[in-house]
Amino acid sequence: MTGRILLLALAIVAGLMIFTACTTEDAGDPREDTLGVILDRGTLVCGIKADTPGFGVLNPDGSAVGNDVDYCHALAAAIFGDANAVEFKEATSANRFELLAAKEIDVLIRTTTWTASRDADLNVAFAPTTFYDGAGIMVHAGSGVTSVNELGGSTICILDGTSTQGAVSDYFAENGLTYSELTLQDNAAIRGSFIGGQCDAWSSDKSQLGGHQFSLKSDENLDAIVLPETLSKEPLGPSVRDYDSEWEDIVRWVVNGMIIAEEQGVTSANVSQMAANPPNNTVARLLGVGFDGGAPSNLGIGHGRIDGTFMQDVISAVGNYGEAYERTLEAVGLTRAGSLNDSYVNGGLIYAPPMR
Repeated sequence: MTGRILLLALAIVAGLMIFTACTTEDAGDPREDTLGVILDRGTLVCGIKADTPGFGVLNPDGSAVGNDVDYCHALAAAIFGDANAVEFKEATSANRFELLAAKEIDVLIRTTTWTASRDADLNVAFAPTTFYDGAGIMVHAGSGVTSVNELGGSTICILDGTSTQGAVSDYFAENGLTYSELTLQDNAAIRGSFIGGQCDAWSSDKSQLGGHQFSLKSDENLDAIVLPETLSKEPLGPSVRDYDSEWEDIVRWVVNGMIIAEEQGVTSANVSQMAANPPNNTVARLLGVGFDGGAPSNLGIGHGRIDGTFMQDVISAVGNYGEAYERTLEAVGLTRAGSLNDSYVNGGLIYAPPMR
């Protein structure tokens, strides 16, 4: 009798072990260590857009410029103290999540909208929003069209695999309009089709349309207008793989730190002075130094594997949220003042939780 009970107990334990292993495998590996991989490699691999003025333009020599690119540099500065310790990899609308899941990139910073299905089904974790946007539609200035509601029966160019497809479909269905969708794989193809007249309109996030509107005018002397309707909510920001909370925390607090720096008046020009003589505890904690003779706070970000003064390196190299915005997005006509992307102190949505 005792032997049978022992065998039964062993069978139950074995079954539980198998169940636990399968459950862990299905849920993802909780021991993911992207930070360790990055530190061993010596560079950050960042997935970006290649062809969107203001956000991400990848040059033939491997360098890149844009607001999303600046956050890649900020992360490299936080990890290595070197904003240039980063490799850029083009992430298209069609392959971006596959690149992230396959660990071909460490972080995706590519005008990517935070949605429920992406959060839940794709095992993607989203960092704080760096730009609040909405889908829109652009037409040729000479078309005479002044509203999306005048585009019934039109052909609209849209990038494949984007949330814009759903936004346009929902809006047209809800307003009793028909349209044809010309789906293309990159902005260069859409640009050519828009210039050549294969599509009547171009739909994307409004911020991106503004950048393309700017480049069409400067490069082609072609006038286009972005129609007034906003078709959806599109909060854009960095994303990482699930089940990797330490790396997610670093990405999250680099973004939050840049926002807090602007709120506190810490800039690339004065960060050293602020670190030497912080005006308050908030700035001291941000910069990883003590206040009024006290010891620096241990916030636990990076668990000792990156310097506690990491935000000093970030701000020195990239600046605060406002500096990065002005350098990249204001330059292509995306005015910040009065927009959703203004600081909360000015009525916008840019707001960070406390770093304490």
